[in-house]
Amino acid sequence: MVNIKVLGSGCTNCKRVEAVAQQAVSELGLDAVVEKVTDPVAIHAYPIMSTPGLVVNEQLVCAGRIPNLSEVMDWVKSANQ
Repeated sequence: MVNIKVLGSGCTNCKRVEAVAQQAVSELGLDAVVEKVTDPVAIHAYPIMSTPGLVVNEQLVCAGRIPNLSEVMDWVKSANQ
């Protein structure tokens, strides 16, 4: 199972990242959990300078921007191998 975390306060950009992650999981048909992390202490446990952030299997893959669907699909596919 792939574990995906969206790091951020819940702003519009964070919601967009969450939507892209959910879409990637759906299109790939994978068993995955997409979790929102809004606690600042938990967010700063990762090497992140700005939100939103995306973590796949405990590895920060993107921060400070909204990744496109193909990027997220590639990261999730790699994590699922």
